[in-house]
Amino acid sequence: MSTQQAAVSPRRATRALAVLFLGAFVMGSSELLIVGVLDLVAGDLGVSVPTAGTLVTGFALGLGIGGPILTALTIRLDRRTILCGTLLLAIGCNLVVALSTSYDLTLAARTLTGAFAGLFDAAAFTVGIAVVPPDRAGRALAVVISGFAVSAAAGVPLGTLLGQVVGWRASFIAIVVLVAVMLVATVALVPSVPGGGDSGVGGQVRYAFAPRVLAVLALCALLFGSTFAALTYIVPFLQQVTGISGALVSVFLLAYGVATAVGSFGGGRFADRNAARTLVVAATGTVGSLAALYLFGANPVLVGLLLLGLGVCTMGAGPSLQYRVVALAGPGAPLAQSLPASAINLGIAFGSFAGGVAVGAFTASAAILAGLVIALTAIPVAWATGRLQPPTADNPVTDPEPAATAGR
Repeated sequence: MSTQQAAVSPRRATRALAVLFLGAFVMGSSELLIVGVLDLVAGDLGVSVPTAGTLVTGFALGLGIGGPILTALTIRLDRRTILCGTLLLAIGCNLVVALSTSYDLTLAARTLTGAFAGLFDAAAFTVGIAVVPPDRAGRALAVVISGFAVSAAAGVPLGTLLGQVVGWRASFIAIVVLVAVMLVATVALVPSVPGGGDSGVGGQVRYAFAPRVLAVLALCALLFGSTFAALTYIVPFLQQVTGISGALVSVFLLAYGVATAVGSFGGGRFADRNAARTLVVAATGTVGSLAALYLFGANPVLVGLLLLGLGVCTMGAGPSLQYRVVALAGPGAPLAQSLPASAINLGIAFGSFAGGVAVGAFTASAAILAGLVIALTAIPVAWATGRLQPPTADNPVTDPEPAATAGR
């Protein structure tokens, strides 16, 4: 894996990773918080709930499109400077969301926040890898990814509860305060990591968008698309098929959230051992979880266990996906750091759409089948990408790696 190493002590590396974890947690909470208070936001801004839903879409588009663009434009800047800049801009954008009474202004602020979050992601991954030895890179990536996973499992429910009790604007004020705290911590505890743009933006693009990298990005989209085809419509599935309703639905969703956090933490160690093999196992596990969920959806105990398995498999693949993209990008790694998040968001959008079409045409169980079909295509893609190796001076394009030596 190509990256610039920062000369830091193990203790300082641990502190830096802790800051990156908490930063990812706060940024992840700012992304997903609005989902839990969408009805309140719609009523306050005087728009319909579907219209308010575009605030979620705007953030995703900002992250998926704006993140890579901003990463390319800032490729030569110090990564700590990028982290501080994105946190400062996020403070301003979230403050606008908290105070604005204009839907259009709120949408613009949410879209910009998404773009800054995408840039933050890329810089955080680069810094995480830089402060640890090469053989711990997967675990460093897992720390950052876990911050986002924990935000979905714990941060969003807590923020939603706060929004319901004291108003949704108070939740975003809390986000502003937390981001400000993270800005101070970043300045104090995160080391300087030089930019990696020696080859220029053109050279970065050439390597970051090479066919071998695009193949793993497609795998990102397939894995998360398959999961969210089912997960987006899991509540009606639980109600109509499993017979779960009321507060128990939240228990099942919390179980999935906890599983994603566990999976993202544990996935880093597997990424360090053999990232390519981990992706094949994760794709296979996702297929098995979705198939069993469809077949045994009427059994609440099994459904709970299968949601745990689905969360572990999907987020357990996260560090390996990031690891493989960066490794296969070679000299384009600084720009490539931002691409998995974009691919994942595109996959989630596609999966949610496919699940919605299936539910609209059939029943709630059809969303599970739609996810299963997508997941089945991920297995051969995972196997094929496992044979790819990073570029070399003699071969900067695609080079299938013999099965006996493929892995990292």
